[in-house]
Amino acid sequence: MKAIKIEKYGGPEVLKIKEITLRKPVNDEVLIEHVAIGLNYIDTYHRSGLYPLILPSSLGLEASGIIKEIGPNVSNFSIGDKVAYSAVPLGAYSTHRIYKSKNLVKVPEGIDLTLAATLMTKGLTTFYLLHKTYPVSSGETILFHAAAGGVGQIFCQWAKSLGCKVIGTVGSDEKIQIAKKNGCDEVINYSKEDFAKKVMELTNGKGVPVVYDGVGKSTLEKSLKCLKTRGMMISFGNASGALSPINVPKMLQPKGLFFVRPSMGQYLHSAEELSEASKMLFEQISSGKVKVEIFKKYKLNDVVQSHEDLESRKIIGPAIILPN
Repeated sequence: MKAIKIEKYGGPEVLKIKEITLRKPVNDEVLIEHVAIGLNYIDTYHRSGLYPLILPSSLGLEASGIIKEIGPNVSNFSIGDKVAYSAVPLGAYSTHRIYKSKNLVKVPEGIDLTLAATLMTKGLTTFYLLHKTYPVSSGETILFHAAAGGVGQIFCQWAKSLGCKVIGTVGSDEKIQIAKKNGCDEVINYSKEDFAKKVMELTNGKGVPVVYDGVGKSTLEKSLKCLKTRGMMISFGNASGALSPINVPKMLQPKGLFFVRPSMGQYLHSAEELSEASKMLFEQISSGKVKVEIFKKYKLNDVVQSHEDLESRKIIGPAIILPN
């Protein structure tokens, strides 16, 4: 059995493969043999120390696999069940792991396990953004940054299925068609064009009721300019760097704006919430309303390269790590 560990913060080079020995599952735990591991930008935050950990630490939030052993108090899962998860504690970057059954979901027949691994974090993030943080309504025009990324490709399709008009931003011309393919009505290359000005043009000067922003530092101020009165700024990531302090009287008060910083743990805290979210996610996939293609597959031995590719924006869409 192998796992990726870090003993200090730093660049991709701090990721090390270690041999591990796992104990038997106890109480409500299960032993999972991983089939695939989801690769997410948040993994780089944990590795770099932007989101501090207790070191040494494992990495990885999401994976899919097959249950090989169960603890004595596990009643809702059986050996051989196909499962997936996306939650702390970290440790998905491994061939096997012990995990609490309350945080697992069963993967329905017809959903491939390698696909399920990359659906959990990105798909469940999309669920809470669209249905909980700001429940969108059919006919609304919304703005989503990094529309060609892993979350963006799922989000834009899902939002479109709910009747929204989606304005997406991307960082290069090559990503424009990817964003349009995945549901965006309008796409702005923010490396070439003032996206705030363009959004106001597209909305006839009205602005949008909500901005979904996983980019962070480089898009914050202009995103606030895109919002209409009493609009909501949803900041859920820092791909371009940590946010600068917000001057509330200057940046939020003039239009009475709302600013929120949600995370998955706040919306999928209970087994019931996780069940609701995963059910809706798998229904979107099974119905064909949301189509997901894995952009790239890495081996566990190539984990350093996977993080280098993440941070250099070479990964255009969902990617996974294959543990074996």
